[in-house]
Amino acid sequence: MCLPERPGIPPMASLGFGTRVRPARAKLDRDAWMVRAFIGVIALYLVAALAWPLYTMLSKSLSTYRFDLSAFELQVDRGAGWTAPVTLAALAEALPADKRPELATNHDGRLSVVPLLPDFSFRSPTRYRLRNAADGAAFLIGSERIADRDWHEFTSNDFRRVVVRPKASRGFANYITYFSTPSLVRSIENSVWIAAVSTAITVVLAFAFAYALARTCMPLKGLFRLVALVPILVPSLLPGIALIYLFGNQGLLKELLFGHSIYGPIGIVVGSVFFTFPHAFIIIATALAISDSRLYEAAVSLKASPWRRFWTVTIPGARYGLISAAFVVFTMVITDFGLPKVIGGQFNVLAVDIYKQVIGQQNFEMGAVVSVILLVPAVVAFAVDRVIQRRQVAALTARSVPLEPRADPAADWAGFGLCLAVAVFIVGILAICQFAALVKLWPYDLSPSLRNYDFDRTDGGGWEAYGNSIRMALWTAGIGTSVVFVGAYLVEKTQGFRTGRTLFQFLAMMPMAIPGMVLGLAYIFFFNDPANPLNFLYGTMAILVLSTVTHFYTVAHLTAVTALKQMDHEFESVSSSLKQPVWRLFTRVTVPVCTPAILDISIYLFVNAMTTVSAVVFLYSPTTKLASVAVLNMDDAGDVAPAAAMGMMIFYTNVAARLIHLAVTRGVLAKTQAWRTR
Repeated sequence: MCLPERPGIPPMASLGFGTRVRPARAKLDRDAWMVRAFIGVIALYLVAALAWPLYTMLSKSLSTYRFDLSAFELQVDRGAGWTAPVTLAALAEALPADKRPELATNHDGRLSVVPLLPDFSFRSPTRYRLRNAADGAAFLIGSERIADRDWHEFTSNDFRRVVVRPKASRGFANYITYFSTPSLVRSIENSVWIAAVSTAITVVLAFAFAYALARTCMPLKGLFRLVALVPILVPSLLPGIALIYLFGNQGLLKELLFGHSIYGPIGIVVGSVFFTFPHAFIIIATALAISDSRLYEAAVSLKASPWRRFWTVTIPGARYGLISAAFVVFTMVITDFGLPKVIGGQFNVLAVDIYKQVIGQQNFEMGAVVSVILLVPAVVAFAVDRVIQRRQVAALTARSVPLEPRADPAADWAGFGLCLAVAVFIVGILAICQFAALVKLWPYDLSPSLRNYDFDRTDGGGWEAYGNSIRMALWTAGIGTSVVFVGAYLVEKTQGFRTGRTLFQFLAMMPMAIPGMVLGLAYIFFFNDPANPLNFLYGTMAILVLSTVTHFYTVAHLTAVTALKQMDHEFESVSSSLKQPVWRLFTRVTVPVCTPAILDISIYLFVNAMTTVSAVVFLYSPTTKLASVAVLNMDDAGDVAPAAAMGMMIFYTNVAARLIHLAVTRGVLAKTQAWRTR
């Protein structure tokens, strides 16, 4: 049977029946190209602000610098003619063992030639000749670099200015040096031990606190919940300062330690519990909030005891929250710098080792090695947490019934007592800092005074540092919120370009696993390179904003993605069918709907910009000192009371920002979210 041919349709033979016809590619319109361009720009930002600096730091950790004295030859004329050439290495070998120079150095190392000559005197008429005996060798006379192979003659007076430069090589020598130094290796053990102990205490305490709020009918739940979130508003150095005033050598309650010192692991653990508690509490409280009362009713009907219900229903239902909280706390403690720097004493941890290597010894290569080592536990904790979260199944279904706690006087008052103890601990830390900041001279003159707020007479940067912090936090909140939300929108709401969006999502998740000090050191290596076209950013306010936005990018990105997932993709389909440009849908629909999330991202970035220390401690300049760094510098200089005063100023600023955020949120939501009440 033959099918009749229809007008406008070619016959089957002309279609090449039996051959495979390739589908035509859809032509990209202007919106598609614009989306790709924006994804490319923000991805380029993440590469330049994160991936590339980290690669530079890793490369630096593999760079070894050593003086190769065999690459230089010397001749001496003491009046009887020039001696036979001898290498500087031979001269060094002829010296006593305790007089031989240390050949391992850093990239800017310099070794004077004079100590290799025991009989040298700059007043003698002796003359010296020096030359490079190997390709790539060079020596300096003052600031003049000589790299040729010719002999150069010097008087004794000029010869004392001659120094040789180290030779660079690649390899794992820095890591071998690190792991062969017992004091440095002990820092790994100390860091892991402190993080593990702090995690165990914090998670148990946060779970008990969250359980009391969710499963009892105790009074003042709202107040306790508010107090639990207060530590987020203060820098991690502040609890260390408070513990010194309470349990230090002149502390009010030092007898309670029974002869033990607060300077060391005890102080670090107690301070870590303080500043990580709200993060664990938020995660665990969220996990407990989605419990299904039907499971408990079934357990009661099966006559299970309260203890058995706790271990067979409550703990399994909250296990993913507990695991996530544990990994978050572990990562925060092991990467924190401010607290162990203030109260750690001689108890070394990895984050402080980075600071000592870079600031104390100017050994940037070894600082890079410690940074890479610090990356390992942070990345492992982050990766394991991601894997566990993928295995999490939905605990809340459409048929779930919210669990309503029943009155139980014994449990209610027990929960109230626990929450009251935690609240007293949190408020007490802040109260002692505020009290110390308002007295003349602790503990000798406790009369009230505002002299500790005269920051301009201390060595921390003065009130200018406080103003710089507010400016930096505002820039971080404004620029960071815009970049983060636009990036999240492009990943979540656009179609096509799957490879690019997947790569972007990976880059957006990376900062979560990068400690602040590691990022700051990577920025030194990357942006301080004169060959880098972005070198002009180094030492400016811009690099502080860049590092802060990058450091806290992931949480803000996840917040934006969560908000965008609540919007149906039909919005994009309708916009496309109406031939509306993507920017119009974004500005008129997406942004108004997601305004609550945008405001939350902005206040999150502002608060963290005010409190961060580790991400900026290596990057500030004399003109861009920050309040959080001023707390550290004043504490180092012995001005502990002014440091406490500056820490409290940061706290009050963040409280004010939260109140302004709350007021703005209510006003804006009344205009943009009225549709939610219909």
